[in-house]
Amino acid sequence: MPANLPPTYLEAERRYREARTTEEKIEALEEMFAIIPKHKGTDKMQADIKRRISRHKEEAQKKKGAAKQKSAFSIEKEGASQVIVIGPPNAGKSSLITALTNAEPEIAPFPHTTHKPTPGMAPYENIQFQLVDTPPITADYVDPLMMDLVRRVDIVVILLDITTDPIGQYEEIMRILEEYRIFPEGTEVPENIRRPVFMKKISVVVNKVDGPGREEDFQAFLELAELKVPALPVSILNGTNLDVFLRIIYDMSGIIRVYSKNPGREPDMDEPFVIPRDSTLEDLAGRIHKDFLTKLKYARIWGRTVHDGMMVQRDYVMQDGDIVEIHL
Repeated sequence: MPANLPPTYLEAERRYREARTTEEKIEALEEMFAIIPKHKGTDKMQADIKRRISRHKEEAQKKKGAAKQKSAFSIEKEGASQVIVIGPPNAGKSSLITALTNAEPEIAPFPHTTHKPTPGMAPYENIQFQLVDTPPITADYVDPLMMDLVRRVDIVVILLDITTDPIGQYEEIMRILEEYRIFPEGTEVPENIRRPVFMKKISVVVNKVDGPGREEDFQAFLELAELKVPALPVSILNGTNLDVFLRIIYDMSGIIRVYSKNPGREPDMDEPFVIPRDSTLEDLAGRIHKDFLTKLKYARIWGRTVHDGMMVQRDYVMQDGDIVEIHL
């Protein structure tokens, strides 16, 4: 008896062949099994699909067990934001992490020195960002666990090398991100992309803009690359624009810093509360202590947009740099 497979089955089978992760393979196989006509002509095919589902699920379970024991890509988030730095070999990812943080990733003039992610804390004024160095991304191989990390972080920085086809580097990395359904915030996602998708804050940093003619090369890159995200030229070697880079990370983080003050005392300006932009006084009170939500009466605020000591209510929208004196 002929199988008479419908087009939807063939489409699911195509997705199975092209799947890059075990989870995607299982999803495609389960769809194939649900679609395939159930009769004697497909008995062997049904049995084969079941075997493959079982094998892939066992494989996924083993991976989960190994990940629970210890995964180099399971990095606990620290600081105000977690920022992952990705890019091609020898673009300067490890050098950037070394220049801005306390981490000491291995640096060498040859590619593929970094084999696992290395986090470090980058000070910015009175807060810190966690920057994560990563193995290089290439068309030949991308570790799916690393792309899972990219999906989880707050900000993605794509580091390119102005001396080695930066347009080609950018296009290749954006293509790989799209394969893993990762897109820049604010951009349109093609209808044919399987959901869910992961919308991330993404920025491009172009390194080695310190030699003769490199500024012109960067301007040409901006004109020709059809960028979907902002780009910044830097020189990690001489430190050019690294301070601007940290300011951009702060702006992209969507956070503000506010400072606490007890009545009759000076404010604590060393340890700010880091809260999302547009947070209200009520949001801040809940972050300080859950009891404050019910006991909060009002607060006095010192800041750029209010009169010093002005009394505000729960719905007051906190501003960056505000000093708050909470009254219960």
